[in-house]
Amino acid sequence: MPSPSYIDPLNGKLYPLDIPRWCSDEGKPLLITPLPGISRDEIDRATRSLWRYRAALPVEIRQPITMGEGCTPVVEKAWDELRPHFKLEWFNPTASFKDRGTTVMLSFLRQLGVDAVLEDSSGNGGASVSAYGAAGGMRVRILAPATTSPMKVAQMHAFGAEVQLVEGPREESEAEAIRQSKQIFYSSHNWQPFFLQGTKSLAYEIWEDFGFTAPDNVIMPVGAGSSLLGCYIGFKELFAAGQIARLPRLFAAQPLNCSPVDASFAAGVDTPVDRAVRKTIAEGTAIKHPLRLKQMIAALKESGGGTVAIPEDGIVVALKRLARSGLFVEPTSASAAATLDVLKARGAIRPAERTVVIISGTGIKAAGQITELLGAS
Repeated sequence: MPSPSYIDPLNGKLYPLDIPRWCSDEGKPLLITPLPGISRDEIDRATRSLWRYRAALPVEIRQPITMGEGCTPVVEKAWDELRPHFKLEWFNPTASFKDRGTTVMLSFLRQLGVDAVLEDSSGNGGASVSAYGAAGGMRVRILAPATTSPMKVAQMHAFGAEVQLVEGPREESEAEAIRQSKQIFYSSHNWQPFFLQGTKSLAYEIWEDFGFTAPDNVIMPVGAGSSLLGCYIGFKELFAAGQIARLPRLFAAQPLNCSPVDASFAAGVDTPVDRAVRKTIAEGTAIKHPLRLKQMIAALKESGGGTVAIPEDGIVVALKRLARSGLFVEPTSASAAATLDVLKARGAIRPAERTVVIISGTGIKAAGQITELLGAS
């Protein structure tokens, strides 16, 4: 097999991994060329973090910036006739799944000599890059929408990051980051391909969680797609390595108020489709124009999965239901749980199947917002 490289999935152009970059020469997002996957015998069982799967990475990372991320618990709960398994990603160091991508991305960039990074984020990604940058001795600047949750901004400041709040919609933070990328390396969780090499550990971990088998279904909240594409990449590698017999069906949950992936999937295309965008309580998935839309649609189709767009009141109902079961999640994650009811009604998932729901972040970061949504009921 040829040495791993960056690849532009639109034209097949390759770029070497030993030169720091976050996009193609044409300014398009990149991926890593397909990897062969690993077997259970290649897991470093002495390591209790996602770095137990380091043999699946495209390069050897000698000194990772790690704080024990990964190895998050799976909790089975009753959901009417279903018995979904909730993967609790808030057990990561900064309380969201973003730590999976950040630990690999920043560890790799630091190994190449990058010592200062720029990130744009609506919250969890910025908190994660701030924390791992601090742990790795790297200078961090975060551009975040002015509407970002104060708890998430407080996290960024606590880790010593320079935080710049940007007025306007979420995409304006990204545009400003790209403008500033000439002064400081743009280590974006949406752009830099090594972030997906970290989030693919979700697939490896779920595989190990269930006795080295794939579940039938995986549901996750989707904005820019790092959890969806990470799961797709990881399960594809496991299939290529002969470790699983088939891909699990992957399902993307989006708030109806900002649901571009659902709009395109429902229309049967992999290009943008006009759909009204409004403010949503699921701020973590409020991405109007996802960079990797084409790749997300392909992943959903190849896995036999699909999309669901949840109205705001449906997110609130699921948020309350999860809380009453003992799981205090952020509204973004509640959209994935709300998807269970829709998929069951469609006949897309069944009680006898094993279904995993990715709970991407904790409600503690949005406690004030949740108090307003749920009141004292």
